[in-house]
Amino acid sequence: MSPGLLQRCTPGPKLALLALAGTGVSLVQDWWIMLACLAAAAAAFLLSGLGAHAVRQQMRPMLWLLVPLFLAQGLLTSWSLAALVVARIATLVLLAALVTLTTRTEDLIATLERALAPFAPVGMNPAKVGLAFALALRFLPVIAEEAERVREAQAARGLGRNPLAVILPLIVRVLKAAEDVAAAIDARSGATPGAPAPGPSEP
Repeated sequence: MSPGLLQRCTPGPKLALLALAGTGVSLVQDWWIMLACLAAAAAAFLLSGLGAHAVRQQMRPMLWLLVPLFLAQGLLTSWSLAALVVARIATLVLLAALVTLTTRTEDLIATLERALAPFAPVGMNPAKVGLAFALALRFLPVIAEEAERVREAQAARGLGRNPLAVILPLIVRVLKAAEDVAAAIDARSGATPGAPAPGPSEP
């Protein structure tokens, strides 16, 4: 994979490969194999020219979820299952990020709407699904920003070492932002394909 190859590839094949890879990852039951898949996903960032910095940017916000999940899963079940679950989530996140970082959002949405167009006669609204997809893509960076704001605020109060002190306020803010996203989707449910989508408001 040469640098720029993924950027030049059309969204359709990338989305199809992402779907296949996601299905394959969900079928893996050995944590060693799952770690190899995670390493391969990280290597794809390097080979596509995005670099290790992009991998760190994608994984850093996820640590607030993955670390508590790993500890809880390990204590309640087994450490091998914990490694499998965490590595699977991290792999899926990296693969999805690889597609979105190498594809324009407008092209992704247009491809998705074309793929869903045959389902319009049975009641599906491709434009509404595309709008929801666009809002979700814009919503993810907001979550990362809010996580950083909450972490800094709680650290200033001396609560930075308490995971619940960070997670609970973050959940409240994310739910509030999700309400804004839902309201935007309802307000734009009749939008035509290609119309600019509003981003979620700051909580």
